[in-house]
Amino acid sequence: MSTSAVEPGTRLAERFRLEDRVSESDGATLWKAIDEILARPVAVHTFSPDFPRVHEVVTAARAASRLTDPRITQVFDAAEDDKAAYVVSEWVTGETLADLLASGPLEPERAAGLVAEAAEALAHAHEAQLYHLCLRPAHLMWTTGNTVKVLGVAVDAALAGLTTDQPALDDAEGLGRLLYAGLTGHWPGDEEEGGLPAAPMTDGHFCSPRQVTAGVPGYLDTVTVRACLPESRRGQSPLSSPSEVAEALADVARPMPIPISYPSTPAVASASHTEGLDIAHRQQTAMQPRPPAPRPISNGGGGGTLNRVLMTVVVLLVIVAVGVGAWTIGRSLGSPTDPVEAGGTTPATTAPVTAQEMEAVKPDKASGFDPLGDGDEKSDIAKLAIDGKPGTLWKTETYTSADLGRLKDGVGLLLDMGKSMQIGDVEVTLSDASGASVELKVGDSAELGSLKTVATAKDASGKTTLTPEQATSGQYVLIWFTRVPTDAGTFHGTIYEVVVHSPGSA
Repeated sequence: MSTSAVEPGTRLAERFRLEDRVSESDGATLWKAIDEILARPVAVHTFSPDFPRVHEVVTAARAASRLTDPRITQVFDAAEDDKAAYVVSEWVTGETLADLLASGPLEPERAAGLVAEAAEALAHAHEAQLYHLCLRPAHLMWTTGNTVKVLGVAVDAALAGLTTDQPALDDAEGLGRLLYAGLTGHWPGDEEEGGLPAAPMTDGHFCSPRQVTAGVPGYLDTVTVRACLPESRRGQSPLSSPSEVAEALADVARPMPIPISYPSTPAVASASHTEGLDIAHRQQTAMQPRPPAPRPISNGGGGGTLNRVLMTVVVLLVIVAVGVGAWTIGRSLGSPTDPVEAGGTTPATTAPVTAQEMEAVKPDKASGFDPLGDGDEKSDIAKLAIDGKPGTLWKTETYTSADLGRLKDGVGLLLDMGKSMQIGDVEVTLSDASGASVELKVGDSAELGSLKTVATAKDASGKTTLTPEQATSGQYVLIWFTRVPTDAGTFHGTIYEVVVHSPGSA
């Protein structure tokens, strides 16, 4: 199929309808298209007849389609034949790193968190012998779903015809350059990149981030230097792979999918205007001192000493009266109905019963649960919902409507706790998109009919707590979607993290 024959409205594989030409370079054209079967936008690459690397691109795309890390762009289809060659992948919406840097450098922790997520994703790709080789600010995206996406793994290198003898080192350096850009708003290269100016130089080599931007923490400056500034290392060992970069950034805070609710403190710097005014008013009211008691008017002459004596006596009498009153009230509250027993002793009072302390219990394993379909629902990434990392996620398959395409009544994530235990509550971090209906099911058998629904939440989003109305125990905990929200024209359920709390073993 020639380039002239590929126009808006062209349908590929009888399902992908090309809509808008996004970009074109050296015989490869990127389109925004519609998957007419699943009613979702997709990205499609098509190629002119004289494009020299069609086979390499299609081969790379097919290999990339097997990657399971949700932070890597998903490849849906790739074909190569006499009539047409194309690659279909996920259409990602959001802001690239270049977009985020349009108004200046990011907060250091945010820049580090974004790159840490990208480093972990690329480490996963490298385990499958797949590399990026051309990391630029346009390849790192913060999506509208509040997740990190690395675009173009394997495919973009094939498109550009890039090869290397040291792919791990090249990608580590690429991650270092992204971190440098995030910390400084400059690109450590000979020319500007993605609208970012070239980094300043001194003595023939690039300045370190701390030399460019005030306030960059020393450890992030060191990580950047070790990754991509060999002239400034001064004996420090280089970071020579994405996994080493990921390890160096393992302790940085990650970008969260939803706002975090922090405990209230006396100073609420991040509250809204209304909340701030309300809290300030309450604090002022609570802390406002009582007005001083009126002082007796002096009659002048020698009456001052007598007045002071009288005031002292009055104050002492008031203190004694208050003390006696408090003792009497406390005694009556401690034993409101029980009379004093013979012998002048009061009966022992029972301490109030406090709620049993809840503890977070880590599940032994997690799996996608689809008993009404093909039996499995992306179990290969289910562990990402219990890994303690809010930036990773498990999600359902994509459906054509909120009611799971009318294919089934539900689908979910099944947790095996390892043994039967009492379930106090389950905290589930969903996507920000509203419209999810979820049920909490618990039981001692991993069979849908044996799992009892103990809590429900409708139109749920963000952090959702599912609390059973009565004591519930079991080995298996199921978060069961009966409706899923929409996201960029598609429908799927998303779980970033699950935390199960138990007051003790059943």
